[in-house]
Amino acid sequence: MVTIKDIAKLANVSHTTVSRALNNSPYIKEPTKRRILEIASQLNYTPNYNAKNLVMQKSHTIGLFFTSITNGTSPIFLADTIKGVNSVIGQEFNLFVRGIDDYDDFSSINNMRFDGIILMSQSEVDNTFIYHVMQKRIPLVVLNREIQEQGLINLLSNDQVGARQAVEHLITNGHKDIALIEGKRGFKSAQARKEGYMAALIENELLIHKEYQVEGHYDMKSGYTAMNQLLNLDRPPTAVFCSNDDMAIGAMNAVFARGLKVPDDMSIVGFDDIGFAQYTTPRLTTVKRPVEKISIEGAKRLLAAISQVPGQGVKLFENTSLIVRDSVKDLKEDARG
Repeated sequence: MVTIKDIAKLANVSHTTVSRALNNSPYIKEPTKRRILEIASQLNYTPNYNAKNLVMQKSHTIGLFFTSITNGTSPIFLADTIKGVNSVIGQEFNLFVRGIDDYDDFSSINNMRFDGIILMSQSEVDNTFIYHVMQKRIPLVVLNREIQEQGLINLLSNDQVGARQAVEHLITNGHKDIALIEGKRGFKSAQARKEGYMAALIENELLIHKEYQVEGHYDMKSGYTAMNQLLNLDRPPTAVFCSNDDMAIGAMNAVFARGLKVPDDMSIVGFDDIGFAQYTTPRLTTVKRPVEKISIEGAKRLLAAISQVPGQGVKLFENTSLIVRDSVKDLKEDARG
């Protein structure tokens, strides 16, 4: 069995230095700490909790990881996730929040630093991280993206169904020329919402216009830019489904900047039901996605896994719900008038 002394010998440092590095002590220089963690990871070092000379205790740290914090993650999505997890873990644990794309390698992600990890997964690029965490036997909960891995705790919302409901609401109100402002390319949520949009059009035998599908990046700026692109078409749509509320708010502002009105000149539906959605003018019709609820449940299940409560892998879907407000015009009512 690999010991701290073995690591110390290979790293050419004292076993006290190794112990401090494994405890993430601020008194160890970062290059030294990194070298020690890399050696420990390569040797698959695991602390012996039954040894009399116990060096490592629990880290009392839970890692909350996102695909990226700075690229494609809206501030509200980030805040709701942190709020949900933080409301459950209590004072016993520290919460460590980081984007996977901040790491060149995952050598520092080990069971010496984390008692458990929650991953808010947005892309398949996260799979390498997931397999690393599983290999290190760190209790893991994956939120937001469906993972085909037995034995994993996996919680997510049914985004495809929610997107289909949003577009069907537009169709019910007489809209046929319906555009889509997509989410960030490569994000599974963007793919699921586009599939829901397409399904609604196909089921209602409406034409699918390629020029009505514009890529966004889950931020207000891209929603503004995408809406301008749609308004510049020879035949603009009468309604737009935006893959999140941030882009919907940006799209609304692009409409206003043209001297047009929502919903009189353009109907808009969003996705997420962020706090601002009910305070826009007009109030935004959107799909409520239970991000905080999923995060709360994920944290509860992680704590159970850390406590070694017997349990198996589980996959849970939380339902989305359409929140009808004021940003959609009823074209059928106009026709009757």
